[in-house]
Amino acid sequence: MNAITIKNLEKSYKSFKALDNINLEIKKGEFFGLLGQNGAGKTTTIGILTGLTNKSSGEVKLFDFDVEQDYKLAREQIGLVPQEFNFDIFEKVEKILQFNAGYYGIKKEQANKRVEHLLKQLGLYEKRNQKALTLSGGMKRKLMIARALIHKPKILILDEPTAGVDVETRQQMWKFLKKINKEGTTILLTTHYLEEAQELCETIAIINQGKIIKIDKKQNLLNILDSQQVEISTKTNLTTIPKELKKYNPTINNNNLCFNVKKENWQTILKDINNSNLNIQDISINKSKLEDIFIYLTSQSNNNHKK
Repeated sequence: MNAITIKNLEKSYKSFKALDNINLEIKKGEFFGLLGQNGAGKTTTIGILTGLTNKSSGEVKLFDFDVEQDYKLAREQIGLVPQEFNFDIFEKVEKILQFNAGYYGIKKEQANKRVEHLLKQLGLYEKRNQKALTLSGGMKRKLMIARALIHKPKILILDEPTAGVDVETRQQMWKFLKKINKEGTTILLTTHYLEEAQELCETIAIINQGKIIKIDKKQNLLNILDSQQVEISTKTNLTTIPKELKKYNPTINNNNLCFNVKKENWQTILKDINNSNLNIQDISINKSKLEDIFIYLTSQSNNNHKK
């Protein structure tokens, strides 16, 4: 079963087409990443999913509920964590969650149990009687997640959830998100931190200039660039490139020799390195990261768009 189904989705603002024939299927229980540059169409897509933006054409369903025809039922399926803080910063943490529970018609006793559970899960319980104003940026992000989950939605949408968050808090949030995903919550994530998508997502779609240019499993995407980067650090000052390694078009950076190689050529590469007579201190091999794939695919898309 699909948690989110998007067919032939388009959104135009006068002469500007923000979304151009978007098609996506996100399976129930999946951790799905939607990646793109600023202005690519991520936030517009989320706005349509959550009923904050009207589509120009196409079909969007959350499970079996159409986002326009079954607005209320569709909206109940989703918990949204937007980019910007949009709660009353002068209200107490506990009250913010209780108010949101009331919005979904959750009875007081049940709401209080849910609030306590979420605050403990996210490490905010000790702050429950403090005004949101006093929370750190990371704690405010956690509060946004708690608020989005108060009605136990089947789908959680995260729009840049860890922006401005310190490394330790980000790790805590990742652990929590992995946990609720494992328990069955479908998660749609947009993020500028590509290492975040690489860490969390099973499937990733890349959107560029309003079009989906690639959808695939994360590991398949990481295999697109069938190469690895070799970095050789030397004990002595390196000013010239050994003739044995010139064919790899290496660069020199602070006594480090760097070049990209095909994975299947290791026997030849190691022989060439050995014959180069470099005074080697260390050799490191770096696999392609999601960031490399993202830049490669969007650059290709932009070049095709210019033609």
